[in-house]
Amino acid sequence: MADKIRWGILSTARIGRNQVIPAIQASINGEVVAVASRDGEKAREFAAQLSIPTAHGAYDDLLADPNVDAIYNPLPNSMHAEWSIRAAEAGKHVLCEKPLASDATEAQQMVDAFKRHGVQLAEAFMYRFHPQTLRVHEMVNSGAVGTLHTIHATFTFPVSRDDDIRLLGSLAGGSIMDVGSYCVGVMRLMTGEEPIAVSAFGQFNDREADERAVGVLAFPSGVLGHFDCGVRSIKAHTYELRGTTGRIVVDEGFVVPKDRPTKIRYWRGDEYEEITFEPVNHYTLMAEDFADALLNNRPPRYPAEDAVLGMRLMDGLRSSAQSNRALVG
Repeated sequence: MADKIRWGILSTARIGRNQVIPAIQASINGEVVAVASRDGEKAREFAAQLSIPTAHGAYDDLLADPNVDAIYNPLPNSMHAEWSIRAAEAGKHVLCEKPLASDATEAQQMVDAFKRHGVQLAEAFMYRFHPQTLRVHEMVNSGAVGTLHTIHATFTFPVSRDDDIRLLGSLAGGSIMDVGSYCVGVMRLMTGEEPIAVSAFGQFNDREADERAVGVLAFPSGVLGHFDCGVRSIKAHTYELRGTTGRIVVDEGFVVPKDRPTKIRYWRGDEYEEITFEPVNHYTLMAEDFADALLNNRPPRYPAEDAVLGMRLMDGLRSSAQSNRALVG
């Protein structure tokens, strides 16, 4: 490899077009050299619009491209495992869109395949790379809230189309998988623990996808977490941490704006402080970390094994929500 990682994009998904491809193109150590679609004409149009040099009319052709070092995989959740493993077999590193797989069994199969083929795998939770998230983590670890007691997280937004794949249970869709994964992920990150018990309630559509859900998690240290998520509600993506002596609120916690400052609101007893962060693209930071790992032969900041633990938690929450389900009216 040279001083930049050559990226191939597996499909013409919106998240790639709108966020990840521009972020890689803006990175210091990566370039997008190819994109693939099952429709060759669609791939060529997409490539032309985003100034990508090569367009492939089949996913396998992208994996066989000798000019590609790493793959970004934004396919539907149900296809993450199959095509990421195929990429590993082709000797390609993969940054896979979250959640890593349909369930923990698939996630472990992915980790095993990448180890077997000697290539790297990471899950694309971009907010974890933002300085805002890192600062909150540092504050909690340094005792800024005293003994941490409670974490609350919310991530909701309205899908734009009724045929959106996130509304299809058959494609491992639903709000818990799509945005609830952020909520429980930030709890795992801030506590550094895995829950010992979880429970969830969900409202499901007639395609077996939860459109709204709430959940509760209990951690070994005594921290309690609760979250709500949804793909039919007005946009909100916040989290809050409360302890014996302090409180931290992050109003824009997951899809952090890249064009204006954001802030942490912090209470220490009766004292209040706002900590401001200048604009930064956390998708770019994520892509740069993965590329740096490849260039310097080190593991990604967040190993794929962490994603397997996360998927086990998601499996438990989805199972609980299925047991405590209601039909969306």
